[in-house]
Amino acid sequence: MAERTYRIHVAAELSGVRQELIRAWERRHQVLSPQRNAAGYRVYTDQDVALLRRLKQLTEEGVSISEAARLLPQLREELAQRESAPTPGANGDAGAEAWRRAVLAAAEAWDQARVSRILDEAFAALSPLRACADVLMPLQQEVGTRWEEGRLSIGQEHLVTQVVRARLVGLLHAAPSYGSARAVLACFPEEQHELGLLGAAVQLHHAGYRVTVLGQRTPLAELARVARHLGAQRVGLSCVHDPGAEAFTRTLEELRTLLPRGPETPQLWVGGRAAQRHAEACAAADVRLFRGADDWAQLAG
Repeated sequence: MAERTYRIHVAAELSGVRQELIRAWERRHQVLSPQRNAAGYRVYTDQDVALLRRLKQLTEEGVSISEAARLLPQLREELAQRESAPTPGANGDAGAEAWRRAVLAAAEAWDQARVSRILDEAFAALSPLRACADVLMPLQQEVGTRWEEGRLSIGQEHLVTQVVRARLVGLLHAAPSYGSARAVLACFPEEQHELGLLGAAVQLHHAGYRVTVLGQRTPLAELARVARHLGAQRVGLSCVHDPGAEAFTRTLEELRTLLPRGPETPQLWVGGRAAQRHAEACAAADVRLFRGADDWAQLAG
């Protein structure tokens, strides 16, 4: 299988190092020598991304980039040994759970850098889809639950959310885009939480969809307008905070009236923690309720 590569903007998202800084480090300190793809763009491997993360960690700890560059042979050897060593991911679900527990412990200690390092380990060991499905999405659900129960403060919840969001955006940029089917995803009009939406976008991209993510607080009329313009086969809504039964039902019914009818009618899905409380309203509005991982095949089919 060909080695996975990324354009510089994706490598920047995945590593947390700005594009201009990557170029400066290459030019001044020769930390990387990226190849170029057929179109002439720089491309970076997973090993390059891991090295950038390690360099970023060192500079955040007070090591100058010139000093870190002198350690490049040692750093590459360290990364090679880590890659060949057994990882928690070798134990399947138990490994993913271990990473999630470690992130939660880091959040309780207010240690965002450690949260990032733990997720780096998971991403180095797992495929993008497994990292998303087995680590990121269950982790974010657990963080939300602990915040609701008062076991995590809003600051602790946010410090994890920011790292998870960066990883999801990186996965989304790096995901293949080879299909012709279209999906448009958005949050409920008053909904601010979009991580579940980003996770769904990653999954659909890998299933061959061309995905447009509209994100937080999307007006229904605009969502319908985009879906019509693109000829979307799937329209997805996320609802995390419960607006109440009446508002939830009204939102689904209004969107139904705005979307195309007949053969061009897109399949409408809704997911998120609050949506699970309104299964009857979903059924009445002919909206499919996304309940969990078992629904991926039907959503993407």
